[in-house]
Amino acid sequence: MVSTPTRPKASQPRAGKPESPKASTPAAPRPTVARPAASRPGASGPGASGPGASGPPGARPNLPARIRGWYRGFWSALEGNGTSRNGSTYYLILGSTLALTAIGIMMVLSASSVESIAAGKSPYGDALKQGMFAAIGIFVMFVLSRINVVWLKRLAWPVLGAALVLLALVQLVGDEVNGNKNWIDLGGITFQPSEASKLALALWMATVLARKGKLLRRWQHVLIPAVPAAGLVIGLVLLGNDLGTAMIIMMITAAALFFAGVPLYLFGFAAVAAAAGTAVMAITSSNRMCRITSWWTGQSCADGIDANYQATNGLYGLASGGWFGVGLGQSRQKYSWIPEAHNDFIFAIIGEELGLVGTVVVLVLFAILGAAIYRVVVAQEDMFHRVLAGTIMVWLLGQATVNMAVVTGLMPVIGVPLPFISYGGSALLMSLCAVGVVLSLAREQMAPAIRPKRMLKFGTKKAGKTTRTKTARKRT
Repeated sequence: MVSTPTRPKASQPRAGKPESPKASTPAAPRPTVARPAASRPGASGPGASGPGASGPPGARPNLPARIRGWYRGFWSALEGNGTSRNGSTYYLILGSTLALTAIGIMMVLSASSVESIAAGKSPYGDALKQGMFAAIGIFVMFVLSRINVVWLKRLAWPVLGAALVLLALVQLVGDEVNGNKNWIDLGGITFQPSEASKLALALWMATVLARKGKLLRRWQHVLIPAVPAAGLVIGLVLLGNDLGTAMIIMMITAAALFFAGVPLYLFGFAAVAAAAGTAVMAITSSNRMCRITSWWTGQSCADGIDANYQATNGLYGLASGGWFGVGLGQSRQKYSWIPEAHNDFIFAIIGEELGLVGTVVVLVLFAILGAAIYRVVVAQEDMFHRVLAGTIMVWLLGQATVNMAVVTGLMPVIGVPLPFISYGGSALLMSLCAVGVVLSLAREQMAPAIRPKRMLKFGTKKAGKTTRTKTARKRT
């Protein structure tokens, strides 16, 4: 505690008599106790009284110090230091996810109704199917949010093996749609195993990398077995001619290695290899080269095919929407001008019907979801938890970024759906399951008094007993 020198006794006023304002000797300052920086006038956050704060005590700090204070305060709030136990992170993730899912069902109904009527189907068919998968996904999400994520380690190898089997079956009995062979028909309901492989690979890589731990400083342990397994998944997806999904799985692999603490120089070699592989796949496919050249030049290919037709009409839809849109359900571009309007290009329909305001709302919801998941990631001390949550964050936000970049013309057209919003039961179900895993981690950060209770408590006592037994053995 710092205080200023006290006045001499001779200059102090007598008890009961006020001090004369015409004192001949100047009065020394009264004893004061230094206040915290946050309570001083002009203090603007952490760092206001730290290095870089200039001027006398109590004066407003200079601009660089104030900027540093705002910056530190922002990241402190983002990471949830001291505030994450109030449940804000859990409910931000849950609220933004449910809002995006509701927007998705509404926009699928709007975007698919016209083509469904033209095909002689019910205008509500696609929306009802999307709503059914949403209901199943939300139920599974709540179940996963109430269990201990550690138990998922037991499912890592079986789930990855099942995903590889399903990806192989796609090449044997799968259905081909628009040149991509990615679907399996299960009694009238199509299922896309490549979507399930995203979550399976994220869980498996988190389990394997956490088990290796400090050995990841050596490149041999980085490569084996993580990279070959991820390469096998990517290769099976590429056999179905789905480059967009393969890119997202590459992103998931890179994110898992990054959050596991793999040396950064290895990412340089991986980036060169990935760029070379992508270039080879683009050059060897006339369809992909047509899309790239049409996107780059804005002209049709040599054979007269306009591969940029979908993206051009998507931009027309965004432009015609203006600030507030033409009205929900009033899109013109969905009248067969935009192929797959309810799927990969649903963001263009949102911009046309709801305008710039609608697209900004979607962007803000994804930003809230990303920031909340980031708070979960940085709070994890266990590598398995950190890698799993970080990989899911990169998967959802990376896929959303790629989809929006394609719709706005910043990237060539590739088939990547917008998470939670685009039509597709497999993608929606797996995205909601991934959010359920993150909610389980966010739930553990809440105070016990307000923490939602677990729905499944299987094996908790047995696990604790086993742990105590192992600890006793080590001590003896």
